[in-house]
Amino acid sequence: MSQEELQTLVEQISRDVFKREFRHTAIFNKRLKTTGGRYHLSDHHLDFNPLVLEKHGMTELVGVIKHELCHYHLHLEGKGYRHQDVDFKKLLQETGGSRYVKAMQTPTEMYSKLYQCTTCQKKYPRRRRMNTNRYRCQCGGRLEELTNTK
Repeated sequence: MSQEELQTLVEQISRDVFKREFRHTAIFNKRLKTTGGRYHLSDHHLDFNPLVLEKHGMTELVGVIKHELCHYHLHLEGKGYRHQDVDFKKLLQETGGSRYVKAMQTPTEMYSKLYQCTTCQKKYPRRRRMNTNRYRCQCGGRLEELTNTK
């Protein structure tokens, strides 16, 4: 999906579901890693994670768009636009927006380093590099780095 198609989709959902116009910019932002979308208070534009569409499909993206449009319209109206506000929760439920986005990464994709004990063969997945001279396995065995999965 291109940026123009995303802009058109957001404008259409805003008109059809919220009965209000979306007058700002909606873009895909590849730098978003854990969140589905983001509403910017300063200039009112919306960012969306392209992985939502790739990994979970159009229905999940539409749910994220509705969620961000709830922030957008409530903020412009001067109502409670934050997640804990009653106005936000009510509008989100009325429009059928998603409260949370599905996970962007599987648990195995979250870890980039893998260490294994040379004695008991227990594996230790880690996000950051580990000093194998300093740390040992629970059994007391030496750890060695298996692969760099990323």
